[in-house]
Amino acid sequence: MTKEELKQLEATLWRTADTLRANSDLKSSEYSTPVLGLIFLRFADNKYSVHEAAINAEFKKLQGTRRERPIHEIAIEKCGFYLPPMARYDYLLNLPEKEDIAKAIKQAMTLIEEFKPELKDTLPQDEYFRLVRKPESRTIPKQLLKNFADIPKNATGDMFGQIYEYFLGEFAMAEGQGGGEFFTPRSVVRLMVQIIEPHNGTVFDPACGSGGMFVQSAQFIEARNVPGEDMSLFVYGQEKTLETVKLAKMNIAVNGLRGEIRQANTYYEDAHDSFEKFDYVLANPPFNVDDVNLAKVEGDRRFNTYGIPRNKGDAKAKDKGAVTVPNANYLWINLFATSLKKKGRAALVMANSASDARHSEADIRKTLIEKNLIYAMLTLPSNMFYTVTLPATLWFFDKGKTDEKILFIDARNIFTQIDRAHREFSEEQLQNIAIISRLHRGNRQAFIDLVNSYFANGFSGLTGHRPQLAETSEKVVAYLKENDCETIPDFKPVLKNADKLLDAYTTYLAAVKSLSIEKANSAQRKLAATTTPFFAKLHELLKQVDKAVRNIDTVTASGGRGGNRDLKALKTEIEALHKEARAAEYYFTHITWLQERFPDADYEDVTGLCKLATLDDVKEQEYSLNPGRYVGVVIEEDGKTEEEFIEEMLTMNTELEKLNAEARELERVIGKNIRAIAGE
Repeated sequence: MTKEELKQLEATLWRTADTLRANSDLKSSEYSTPVLGLIFLRFADNKYSVHEAAINAEFKKLQGTRRERPIHEIAIEKCGFYLPPMARYDYLLNLPEKEDIAKAIKQAMTLIEEFKPELKDTLPQDEYFRLVRKPESRTIPKQLLKNFADIPKNATGDMFGQIYEYFLGEFAMAEGQGGGEFFTPRSVVRLMVQIIEPHNGTVFDPACGSGGMFVQSAQFIEARNVPGEDMSLFVYGQEKTLETVKLAKMNIAVNGLRGEIRQANTYYEDAHDSFEKFDYVLANPPFNVDDVNLAKVEGDRRFNTYGIPRNKGDAKAKDKGAVTVPNANYLWINLFATSLKKKGRAALVMANSASDARHSEADIRKTLIEKNLIYAMLTLPSNMFYTVTLPATLWFFDKGKTDEKILFIDARNIFTQIDRAHREFSEEQLQNIAIISRLHRGNRQAFIDLVNSYFANGFSGLTGHRPQLAETSEKVVAYLKENDCETIPDFKPVLKNADKLLDAYTTYLAAVKSLSIEKANSAQRKLAATTTPFFAKLHELLKQVDKAVRNIDTVTASGGRGGNRDLKALKTEIEALHKEARAAEYYFTHITWLQERFPDADYEDVTGLCKLATLDDVKEQEYSLNPGRYVGVVIEEDGKTEEEFIEEMLTMNTELEKLNAEARELERVIGKNIRAIAGE
C-alpha cells in the first residue's frame, strides 16, 4: 500500500469514526473492533481472490475422481483459509438495504471460523448488532462495508497493525499508554527483522500485540527468496489482553502464517514452555513496569538464569509477598536470553534507561555481557512512537556469536519527519542501518547489492527525466527569446552529460556481474562520483531558468510586455523538472552516504554512527550498553544550501507571525468575554 493509499485509508477511518461517534453508543476506544472485523473480511477476500482460480481449477480437476476433495480443504491448503460464498465481501456489500446486514456479517464471521478453527471466538460478531440499536442507525453496517470496499487488492503487510496504530493514536491514546505499552512503528519492526534476519524455524513474541513482528518476519523471508532454502516459519505469541489476542490471530490468518497466539500474562504464565525453545525472539514489551510480584518470578528459570532485579531493601522486608521488582525491564531482557536455542537470535525494544541501569540490574547486564549474549545495541531517534515520546534502544542477542565484541549503532540522527510530532525510518534509511550489521557479519555482497538497487532506482528516474528535460528546455529557450531575455541558459551541456551518465551506467551494468567485490565497489564509486557534479549543474541551470522566468513574470505584472505563451503552464513544467530531478538524485545521495562511511565495502567504525567494542572497552565503560558512550559524536551538515536555509527560516517566521496574531486575537476575545461576565 502506497503512502497515498494509506492516507486515503486513514481519511476513511476518520470518516468511519465520525459515523460511529454520531450514530452508535460505542466509546472511542471501542471503534476499532467492528472496523477491524470488516477490514479482516476485505483483506481475507483480497487474498482469497489471488488463489481463487487455482483453488477452483484443482477442485474441478479432482471432481468425480477417487481423489476428489472438498473445496474448503483445497482452499486451506493453497490460501490458508476458506471463504464460503456468503462470507465474500462483495456478497455482503451488494445485499439490499432492507436486509439485516448486521446478521449477515455475523453469519460470514461464523462461517470463516467454522472452516478455520484457529480463529474460533476471535472474529467480531455481535458487535455489529450494537451498531443498529436505534432505527436511524440501521444503515451503519452497510456504510462501513462501503467505506472499506476500495482497499487495494495488492495491499499487503501488517495492515491490522497500521490501523490499530491509527486508532490508538487518534482515539485511544490513554489505552495505548497503559502499563508502558505502545504500538511499535512498522519501520522499527522492519529494522529489527532486517538485523536478526529470521529465515526459517520458530519466532516467539512474548508481548505480541497485533502480531506485526510475525508479519514482518514472514515478509523478510518472502523477500529473501533464496532458492532451495527452507522458508517455513511457525509463530508463537503471548498477549495479556483478549481483544489484542483476537487482533493478532486475524493478522496472522490473513497473512497466511501458521502459529499459536495465546492469552497469557507473560510475567506469571509461560503459555508456550519458552525456555531455550525458539530460533528467533522479537518483541516490544511494556517499559518500566514496577508492580511485578518478586516472589512469583524469582523462582522462574526464564527470569532468574542471569539474575533477578531487586530493590536494595527487599531482603529486610517483612511481607515478602508484597515485594515487587524495581521495574520489569530486566525480566524481559532475561526472558529474551533464556527463550533462545543455542544459535538463536533476538531483538527487543527497551527504554534507554535500561542500558545504564544500576544496582542489581547492572549485575544482570554484566553477566549477559560476559556470557557473550549481546550482539548489538542500537539507539533510536526520539518521537518514533505514536503514543509516547519515551526514547528507546534496540537490544540484539545472538547465541551463535563467534567473537566477544559488541556492535554499537547510534541512529538518533537518522530519520524522516512525518509531521511535527512523529518520525520514521524511510526504506533507504532502514536498509542503510541494517547494512552495518550485515557488513559486520562479513556479508559484503549485500553492500554491493544495496548500492546497485539505489543505482537502479536513481538511473530509472534519470532515464524518465531526460526526455522531459529536453522538451521543457526547448519551450524555455523559445519563451525567453520571445521575451527578449538577455541571458538564455544553455541546456545542451547538461543534456549531453545526462546522456554520458546513462551510457556509463549501461556499461557498468554489463560488467558488474562478473566483477569481484573489490572491483565492483571500485566501479560503483567511480560511477557515483559522476552523479554529484551532474546534479549540481542541473540544479544551477534550473535556478537560472527560474530567475529568468521570474524576471519576465515581474515585467509582465507591472504592465511590460509578456510572451504569448502560457507562462503559468511553463512555470509548472519547470517545477516538475525540479521535483523529478530531486526524486532521481535522492537515491544517489544514499549511495554517497554509504560510500563515505564504508569506502571499501567492508565494516569499519564510523564516528558518530557505529563502533565495534571489545570486552575491555565495555569494562572501561563500567558495562554500560549505551551506544552514545562508544560511537562518539560528529557534527554533520544538514545538506541545505544558504538559499534553502533562508527560505525555511522565512517560512517558519511567517508561521510564527500567524500564530502570534491568532494568540493576540484570542487574548482580545478572552478579555472581552471576561469583561462581559463581570458586567463591565
